Amino acid sequence: MTHFNKSFGLTAITLTAVLSMTASLALAGDNNISAGQIVDALKPKPATRGLSVGPQADTTAQAKEASFLNTVRNRSTRSLSTGEREQIAELAATKPKIDLEIQFDYNSADIAKTSVASVQALGKALSDPALKGSTFVVAGHTDAIGGEEYNQGLSERRADTIKKYLVQNYGLNGADLVTVGYGETKLKDAANGAAPVNRRVQVVNMDTKTAAK
Repeated sequence: MTHFNKSFGLTAITLTAVLSMTASLALAGDNNISAGQIVDALKPKPATRGLSVGPQADTTAQAKEASFLNTVRNRSTRSLSTGEREQIAELAATKPKIDLEIQFDYNSADIAKTSVASVQALGKALSDPALKGSTFVVAGHTDAIGGEEYNQGLSERRADTIKKYLVQNYGLNGADLVTVGYGETKLKDAANGAAPVNRRVQVVNMDTKTAAK
């Protein structure tokens, strides 16, 4: 009886360890998002108008947005001024967006192997008929570890890497991908500057299909 209890106990411990390891692996894989989830997050939302805002005002605002975005198309990420970066952020604030926890190699703009699946999902999503043709902002963000100037440059290089990957592997039009870097200036978790959630790539659907190409 004692032998049975010991054997049962060892079996139970082993089974628990295996289940625990399996759960950990499942959670680790959950960091990679699906193309469908990205499409749903970036789909244009139905337009809503206030009582005092008419179609003409909407059209004027859209024309101004399109005009501004045309001035930053095909620009190098580093060439954007602080004012232009802030204007992009202001416009993006009301647009459909998604934060992707895409990891890069340490102090590098090379995509980490664990995040390649997420970038591939992004490529599939932006190629989806529901999104194809829109203008997208690809914004790089870092944590607060390191100097501000270094982090700014790193965030720009990482945004460039994502754009290059999407253009080369999914045939997306580079003019429809506006890249911008914010370094550590827009932390997602401001209370913990070193938090991993701050190291991210935000993709925003600017929804300007009528913008001149």
